[in-house]
Amino acid sequence: MPRTIAEKRAAFRALHASGCFVLPNPWDAGSARYLQTLGFKALATTSSGFAWSVAHADNTLPREAILAHLRALVEATDLPVNADFESGFGDDPDGVAESVGLAVGTGVAGLSIEDSTGNAAAPLFPIELAVERMKAARRAIDASGGDTLLVGRAENFVAGVPVLDDAIARLKAYAAAGADCLYAPGIQTREQIEAVVAAVAPKPVNLLIGSTSTLTLQDVAALGVRRISVGGALARTAWGGFMHAAQALADGRFDGFTGAAPGSQLNELFRDHA
Repeated sequence: MPRTIAEKRAAFRALHASGCFVLPNPWDAGSARYLQTLGFKALATTSSGFAWSVAHADNTLPREAILAHLRALVEATDLPVNADFESGFGDDPDGVAESVGLAVGTGVAGLSIEDSTGNAAAPLFPIELAVERMKAARRAIDASGGDTLLVGRAENFVAGVPVLDDAIARLKAYAAAGADCLYAPGIQTREQIEAVVAAVAPKPVNLLIGSTSTLTLQDVAALGVRRISVGGALARTAWGGFMHAAQALADGRFDGFTGAAPGSQLNELFRDHA
């Protein structure tokens, strides 16, 4: 039986209480439905994967398109969905609060707010402003009466400012500002991961593993991480297969379809969704 939004949010919060779980990132309703069949407990959107699917670069789609995408994924699965809500679609706290209120209305169980600006000359918001933006997101969630989980993201390692001390200072400030879960995409070493986990404890930490890693789920759990997401990695993998097959066609070959999923399997997967 499909779960209510409240039930999804409660289940999502419970996942963060102990252990470590994988939070894969579908980019459309079909990939979300398939991931549900594999037994995952929750899903997260990927701004890059969705943007590529509609022929845009990451972080270039308007708020309305992202909100529609969130609704589509929430409706496509019985699993809780965490929203990659980019930088909150507002430079100032009031703008972030308005956007977060709209995102909560889509039914997501969690959402993340980044501190990146998109400006190469000043890639991160000043920490004081970033904290005010996080507080605004917290107020918007609380005002909704829901239980949406707020994730604070320090973008240092993906925005060209790979300074661990600054990332940790930001994460600690976001935790104090009301973030329920903390996330520094781009950290990779055991030492970096352990430092982030220790700095924000007892609040849970999300780890991005978006490329081949020697770490296993058990390794990551032993480091104290509560959840693992993969960002656009699944979408990039799908694009890799598509591009390989399409390039073979362009070369006059038909050997690029090895490993393709059978149409009968896909039809069966989506039959009850017609």
